[in-house]
Amino acid sequence: MTLQRISLGGLTFDVDVEGEAGGPAVLLLHGFPHSRHSWAGVAPILHEAGLRTVAPDQRGYSDGARPGRVADYALPLLAGDALGLLDALGIGSAHVVGHDWGAAVAWYLGARHPRRVRSLVALAIPHLDAYQHAFQVDEEQRAGSKYVEMLMAPDSARDFLADDAAGLRAWFAQAGEGVLTPAQVDGYVRKHAQPGVLDAALNWYRANNLVGEPFGFGPVTVPTTFVWSPSDTAVSKLSVEETPQHVTGPYRLVPLPETSHWQPQQAPEEVAREIVRLVGTQKGEAR
Repeated sequence: MTLQRISLGGLTFDVDVEGEAGGPAVLLLHGFPHSRHSWAGVAPILHEAGLRTVAPDQRGYSDGARPGRVADYALPLLAGDALGLLDALGIGSAHVVGHDWGAAVAWYLGARHPRRVRSLVALAIPHLDAYQHAFQVDEEQRAGSKYVEMLMAPDSARDFLADDAAGLRAWFAQAGEGVLTPAQVDGYVRKHAQPGVLDAALNWYRANNLVGEPFGFGPVTVPTTFVWSPSDTAVSKLSVEETPQHVTGPYRLVPLPETSHWQPQQAPEEVAREIVRLVGTQKGEAR
């Protein structure tokens, strides 16, 4: 694995770049409260399939890319980071894969920058236009979104890290027994307990209110796969059912009934299979 440090507009990102140098590029965007290491089980399978992976620690997670203002974490800026990393690596377009908040960035890129997105795989989080509509009309989604306001609170990082990070450890425990090893949890906790790290990660919620004014991403025209876990209480069935209304390109829904919200860690083989499958349908495009 090759760790690169890529500078963009005064910010420096830690990025793992690995796989076939000439293979189709797959941009892997992690969610909260993870890091690029959340793809550790997925990336090797993609490499075996001849793909090249680009997995950054996103804004707030990279030590050199942690601005202090909430406004610095707005979705257009987060998407701009992803495009800038592709530019820096000489990648004109990529297959974009995102989990959790990484999926939100992926949906944004698919809607607003389709020429840069050869295909889109979103894990756990539906198209945000569908999600936000469901929040307005669906009691199940309103119940599933109650955690959002808690995370947006100014003192949420302090609460997570109190009592030897008991709250943060409980958040990781939601993944289910055996999904993360104790060593992996300790590594994430050490990372997020460093000054400013968890607060910056939570700024993604504060700058992009999931239950506030509609984002209005618009339709996604690129080939898209949405991987959904029916047991994930953060996402209602209605928001899943309405997502294809916001995709005008080829669309596939893949339910994973045996997994939780933490699909890259809990079901890396299934996630990798869906990525390889979708990449395989895009033969003949320029790399």
